[in-house]
Amino acid sequence: MTLIRIEHLRKEFPASVPLKDINAEIRKGDVIAVIGPSGTGKSTFLRCLNRLETSTSGRILLEGTDITDPACDAAKVRQKIGMVFQSFNLFNNLDVLGNVTSAPVHLLKMPKAEAEKKAMELLAKVGMAERADRFPDELSGGQKQRTAIVRAIMMDPDILLFDEPTSALDPAMAAEVLSVIRDLAQEGMTMMIVTHEMRFARNVANRVFYMDEGVIYEEGTPEEIFAHPVREKTRRFILRLQNTRITIHSASYDYPAVLEQLERFGRDAMQGPHDARHLILTFEELVIQTVLKQIGGMNYPVHTDIGYSEADSTVTMDICFEGDRMDPLENIEDLSAMILRKMTSVMEYEYDGINRIHAVLQHTEKPDR
Repeated sequence: MTLIRIEHLRKEFPASVPLKDINAEIRKGDVIAVIGPSGTGKSTFLRCLNRLETSTSGRILLEGTDITDPACDAAKVRQKIGMVFQSFNLFNNLDVLGNVTSAPVHLLKMPKAEAEKKAMELLAKVGMAERADRFPDELSGGQKQRTAIVRAIMMDPDILLFDEPTSALDPAMAAEVLSVIRDLAQEGMTMMIVTHEMRFARNVANRVFYMDEGVIYEEGTPEEIFAHPVREKTRRFILRLQNTRITIHSASYDYPAVLEQLERFGRDAMQGPHDARHLILTFEELVIQTVLKQIGGMNYPVHTDIGYSEADSTVTMDICFEGDRMDPLENIEDLSAMILRKMTSVMEYEYDGINRIHAVLQHTEKPDR
């Protein structure tokens, strides 16, 4: 059953045109992940859907009603098309219970007691009932976002829109929020989610929109988009997700930044958190404990290229540095050697004017599909 039909949607700003010609159909029960490079109109698309932005032209039909018609009541549209923002947008002067009951009491004229009863049931489902009397500044980012999700659900929307709901959160807090969204999907909630969490998009969405050039450039199932993209820009985008380079220029490199890059790559490209930890441990033992401990100052920079293959869940790690021949694997510490034997299926050195180490990581976790 078609819930929303978007026809030739266009949005112009004075200096840009983020949406040129958007055409799509959203069916009841769909969970749609919207992906693509930054600046390609993903957030603008969502804001047009619930009338936070006024489209320049085109139509958005909600169950047959054109909600872009100037005569359409935008406030009523937002009751049917809920929105969860990356910045939470909670009222700092209201506690959790007040934040989630304010709209149904004032806009839907729901009796306060009924609203509070419903709110407590929903807060319990997301693990927030015990914090109903807390104020936003007493909450973690994940708790704020879970509160914001309950606030949106309290209006009984036909569809929930999520605008990068985990982008402001650390990995642990992001996992809390993604778990709530996953539960909503299993309950049949219709959702559209702008996200950079590619593993989540693969495992939870039933459809993926790849946005570029002001249009939905390619759409399909997660399998089609992530494993068999048809169009060139989609293929390049997916390839970038599945490859990353870490370059260390000196012994005083920024270790937290390197760790963050590895964690982000593991979260976006790989199949599970255990595989991501496996990658980090291998990098620490092979690059940090073995290569960096042995090279001299003249051998920097050290480049590490990491690749992930969707087809067989294989992770490769290729390390290279210039200078005379020096095989770090010949003088590897016993503990590191033991760990790396367990972590890798291939680990080999070659010299062709550049020192190179090639490793293939053991796959330790089946995809969570």
